[in-house]
Amino acid sequence: MADQKRLAYSIIQFLHDQLQNGGLSPDAQESLEVAIQCLETAFGVSMEDQGLAVSQTLPEIFEAAAGKEPEHIRTNSEPITPSEDDIAEAERLKTEGNEQMKAENFEAAVCFYGKAIELNPSNAVYFCNRAAAYSKLGNYAGAVRDCERAIGIDPNYSKAYGRMGLALSSLNKHTEAVVYYKKALELDPDNDTYKSNLKIAEQKMKETPSPTGGPGGFDLAGLLNNPGFMSMASNLMNNPQVQQLMSGMISGGHNPMGAAGTSPSTNDLASLIQAGQQFAQQMQQQNPELIEQLRSQIRSRTPSASNEDQQE
Repeated sequence: MADQKRLAYSIIQFLHDQLQNGGLSPDAQESLEVAIQCLETAFGVSMEDQGLAVSQTLPEIFEAAAGKEPEHIRTNSEPITPSEDDIAEAERLKTEGNEQMKAENFEAAVCFYGKAIELNPSNAVYFCNRAAAYSKLGNYAGAVRDCERAIGIDPNYSKAYGRMGLALSSLNKHTEAVVYYKKALELDPDNDTYKSNLKIAEQKMKETPSPTGGPGGFDLAGLLNNPGFMSMASNLMNNPQVQQLMSGMISGGHNPMGAAGTSPSTNDLASLIQAGQQFAQQMQQQNPELIEQLRSQIRSRTPSASNEDQQE
């Protein structure tokens, strides 16, 4: 069943890429969207299941089975020389893609970069820019493929290695991400973003799930051992309003969480939210150092894309 899901994911990925690349009539787009929904429902997968991605795309697998070399390999061995008009038009499309990125229209950006690639498939920047757009859409497998193609065209393209590291980190492939971050730093040794992301990836490689640790290595045990936090948490639980709410939940008189068979009380929800807000304000006022410590923990475990957001 696992292999079936991976195959279904590859098909869905292929159909999704066809939608992103544009050039289809509205009826064809609607048909593809229906097909994607049917496959997702039938096999219980979606584009968010990045762990099901395989190293090659469906067209590459097909080309290999048909005895052909994948397109990006043919591009390297048999360079295509576009005309001057094609080069100029590809640059215009790339610039439009960059504008769409700034406007956060990432699907449109993918479309423009894809058209630029069709006109000039030997330009590594177009693949690298599309990889950034794919990452913004959560299509990290697509970003990995485009980074591979960019690196194949220009092995000294540091930004392609950096974006590859980000995409791999998002797929929780931290060991591989470390390799690419190191290569990016080798090519651009003064890049602070690569240094920071490398450190984060190396840290995540060492981390193992802990019963008291939250997602991403968040130090829940340390938080529970913090006297300031526990004192404020105790004050919150001793708040008569909170105690009344909790008592009502236990006895069944109130249902702020909306249990099956009952209707949630708007007043109870509002009271619970208000109590939580008061707790957060109290923490901020009485122990700002603790708040900053929590924020620092979160920031220190999140790779930065600041350097990668600059399109060429």
